[in-house]
Parts: sequence; C-alpha cells; structure tokens
Amino acid sequence: MELGNQQAFRALADPSRRAILRHLAEQDMTIAEVASNFEMTRAAVKKHLKILEEGKLISVETRGRERINKLEPMALKPVSDWFNFFNQFWDKRLSALEKAVDTHASQNNKPTKN
Repeated sequence: MELGNQQAFRALADPSRRAILRHLAEQDMTIAEVASNFEMTRAAVKKHLKILEEGKLISVETRGRERINKLEPMALKPVSDWFNFFNQFWDKRLSALEKAVDTHASQNNKPTKN
C-alpha cells in the first residue's frame, strides 16, 4: 500500500476525524466552524484537521485571515477501491456458500424409495 494511502487510512482510523469529514461533506468550514460541532478544543480540532490534510482527505485554502477546510472526495477513491475488493471477495464467498447450502438442502429433500 502506498504511503499516501496509509496516511488516508490513519486519518480515517479516528471516529472524530470521520465525523469531521461528514461535516465537511456538507460544506467547507473554518476551524472555528468545525470546532462548533464538537466538544473538543480548537487545538484538538486543528490537530485532527492536520492529520486529515496529511492524508490528503481535505485541502486547506487561505482566504484573507481564514483557513477554509474542504473535503477532497477523490482522495477517498483508493480507500473505496480497497474496501470494494473485499466486498467482492465476500460476495463471491457468500454466493458459493448459498449455492452449497441450496445443493445440500435439495439433496436431503429428495423422496426416498420404499
């Protein structure tokens, strides 16, 4: 796995950062606006935003004295692709299991000759 992907997974590992991403999916926000949604200090929010930025999940744009945090949805594609690989794996496994159960059930439900 590439370093960038590792940083994205590291960023996503924390529930607070995932919640921040949900808010940024709705609208771009300053640090203060993000912090207003949580019971944590502004410094803690800033630390979380920095980790999200290092994972390239958000970008920061400076407008005058404000730093606007924006979700970078395309950065989630490698993460989504990784999960989709395992979804396909489980879909195949569960389909094979379903087929085996159906085969077993149909073999056991055959009438016996007397």
